[in-house]
Amino acid sequence: MTRRSVPVAWWPLLLLAGLAAPARSAEPACLTALASRPAPAIQTPLVAPIAAPAGTDDYRDRLRPTPLGWARLDHWCLWVEPAASDGPAALWDQRWLTAIEAALTRWQKLLPITRVADPAAAQVRVLRQRPPLMRDASGRTRASHGRALLEVLEVNRGGSWVLEPRVQVLISPGQRPQATEATALHELGHAFGLWGHSDDAADAMAAVPGAQPVLELSPRDRATLRWLYRQPSRFGQPAPALPEGSAASP
Repeated sequence: MTRRSVPVAWWPLLLLAGLAAPARSAEPACLTALASRPAPAIQTPLVAPIAAPAGTDDYRDRLRPTPLGWARLDHWCLWVEPAASDGPAALWDQRWLTAIEAALTRWQKLLPITRVADPAAAQVRVLRQRPPLMRDASGRTRASHGRALLEVLEVNRGGSWVLEPRVQVLISPGQRPQATEATALHELGHAFGLWGHSDDAADAMAAVPGAQPVLELSPRDRATLRWLYRQPSRFGQPAPALPEGSAASP
């Protein structure tokens, strides 16, 4: 089976009552991707936030959609890098994995998420990796313990082309367990569509963390996620057909 994948653009970026229950088994959306191709008409990674009505107790006005709409899915397929089974790294890898799974549990209570064993079947891939240094607006470089990187693709699953977000989540293995868990909770929020930051340190999606790690989603986090998943989205929908004679890039 041949799989083709073309990264389009990687974009670093420094609930829910009423939604379907978390998926408990693999669904058609988690079929292995046979091929992928760049989504059309992508000029900029994320566009301007929208205005929020007065009195809104969430941070929807800080979220940014893609040029093709809100990068969310009704059902997510997620792969987490496994821990080493033996050797000196096994204990530390397992501690990292335990923290990731604790954070993921918070999101699985709110969104339909299926864990998969094949990374080629996942829209979200969580890696045990320190993010590279990042240059800020002033030109200075800074380090971070977590980062979510987004690309927008058209993906062939089972013979049908579908528009999908694909997110690579990098979580450093060098933190204390609670810090790792808080970092994962935050970065997974980006992966599941919250491409923006809260201005309140009590929120999991705060731009600047407080003195204590945030290990639970706040009411504002949940309200923002609830709003987001009520918005229409082109993601998860059939993609336009390629022009005759064209094909996915290897």
